[in-house]
Order: sequence, then structure tokens, then C-alpha cells
Amino acid sequence: MADVGPDIIFDDIGSYPLPAGMRRESLPEGEAYLELVKDAMAQKIEAGVERPTYPQFRDMIGMFMDPIEDPERSESPYVVLQEEARILELSALEALGRMMEGEGKRLSIRVCVTGPVELYISRFAATDYADILEKIAVSVGRFIEAAKKSRHFQVAVVSIDEPSLGISPSVIFGDDEIRDALEIAARPCGRIDCEIHLHSPLMAELTCAVPGINVIGVESAANPDYLKLIDRRVLEENDAFIRAGIARTDIDGLVARLNDRLDTNLWRDPERLEREVFAAESVEVLEERLTGAFRLFGDRLRYAGPDCGLGSWPSQKMALRCLASCGKAIASFRSRRDR
Repeated sequence: MADVGPDIIFDDIGSYPLPAGMRRESLPEGEAYLELVKDAMAQKIEAGVERPTYPQFRDMIGMFMDPIEDPERSESPYVVLQEEARILELSALEALGRMMEGEGKRLSIRVCVTGPVELYISRFAATDYADILEKIAVSVGRFIEAAKKSRHFQVAVVSIDEPSLGISPSVIFGDDEIRDALEIAARPCGRIDCEIHLHSPLMAELTCAVPGINVIGVESAANPDYLKLIDRRVLEENDAFIRAGIARTDIDGLVARLNDRLDTNLWRDPERLEREVFAAESVEVLEERLTGAFRLFGDRLRYAGPDCGLGSWPSQKMALRCLASCGKAIASFRSRRDR
């Protein structure tokens, strides 16, 4: 293959199923919760994920807005104190990182933070208080700054998650206001990769021009044509890269289509459900998607993995298998490319 570029890095988006019988509404606390996080992260590493994201079991809004809105933990409205801008899950990864250091290994991770626009519309919906958006962006940046100070693992990539951009009618800010907020949030990333995680390609061109953001992540396994809406020349002009989804994670939509095709209800038969899902989402299918993305972007393709988080999947066993399939597809693609 021509235009091979650097190796494509296998990452994941974050959310992960809870163990059987456990619910988000009744998560354990303290050390029990940290053990839960550490175990899920170990599963991701076992599956071969090269830049695993801490398992996001908690609500993506509340875990950031709770400290931002707490007067005891903020220096002014919507500006969290730097010392309070902590992501709890990362403390579990410190313990995992220490263990890996004892084995002569270094844990290298991807940290996701919910973006300022997403946090803003969760509280203010279709309004345009630009001053509040800017303050929330400062807070997001402080979470990133704190994450980078971790001792026993390396933060190799930061993702600013903005799934509503290009989709939600509640986002009524102008392009300049969105660009400014994202630049403020991304500023602490420094020289490490900073990704924006989108569910729509419509904001790709705007966001890849934001100083500090150099990777555009788009849901592309469920909607392969989304990638065709992104101009490689625009990426090159901004020295930006693509993160492509190669495995579908919209499990409800995927199973609904299988139910229609098979004239059955797979939810009633978990073993058959798993079998049919991974027949439809085989390693070969995932590799074809990766190959298609590479044809479009060549060396502008930097990361690949599942479309979005796997938190809605029926079990950790199935989620682990999805990640492992991605790893096999990426390894096979690399092998073919290197011939």
C-alpha cells in the first residue's frame, strides 16, 4: 500500500458495561468503586487497546458539572478550583500504573472530558450566554491540566467529548463562540494529542481548525458515509488527523436490524444474540471499514477503535469481545500494509 504513514493506534471511547447485576444508580463507593474501575481497565488492556480510556461508569455530565456547580469546590460561578478538578477514576489507574511499573511496563492512556458545549446545554439548553460557556471551558481545561499531572501513567491523548455538536438544536452559539470555548478547553493539552469526539461530521471542518485540537473523531462504523463528508485537504492544511470508528456500538439499532432480518427476538436468547452480533460485526468487516477509512485519509488516519462507548452493551464479556475484534482487525490491517 502507498501512503502508509505512522501506525494507526487502537483506542476506545470510554464507557463500559457494569458487572452483571450492578446498576449505575447504585454504584459502590470508595475502594470498591475504584476496584471496579481498575478491573474494567485491565479488561481493556487485555483486549489489546493501546490507548485505553478510563471506564466511564458515571454520568458524563454529572461527574464534571457537580464539582463545577458546587460553591465549595469553585472559585467563582462555573469555574472549578484547580485542586478540585479531579477525575475520580484516574486515582484507580494510579494503582494499576504502579502495578504495571513493577512489571517493567508503562500505562499509556486516553482521558476523556465532557466538552464545554455539551456541559452548557445540559443546564441552559437553547440559550447563548457566551460568558458562562467560556467559564465552563476554563473548568474543562482544569480537569485536563489535573489529569496530566498523574504520576504512574502517561496521558497520551485527551478527548473533548462533544456529541451534540452538529446534531442538537439546543446548540445555538455561533462558530466563533464554539471555536473560542474549545480553544480554551484544549489549551492545557500542550503537545499531546487532543481529540474532539463528535457524533456528526458537520462540525469537523470548524473543529479541526481550533488551536490545540489535532484529532477529529467521528462515528463512522454505523455511518460509513460520514467520513466522505470530511475533506482530507482541510485536515492537511490544519495538520489534523482522523479517529475512525470501525466497530458499531449502537447495540439496540444493530440488534433491531438483526431481529428484522432473522424474524426473531435475539434479546430472549443471549447466546444467539452474541453469536449473531459478532457474525455481523466480524473481524473481516471491521478490517474492511478500516481499509475504507485509510483509502480516504492515508497518513491522516491516526486512531481507530469502536464507534462510541460500550456502556449500553449487555455484558462486559460482549464488550471485551468487541474490543478484541477491533484489535485483531487493526493487527491484520497492519500486517497487510507492511507486506
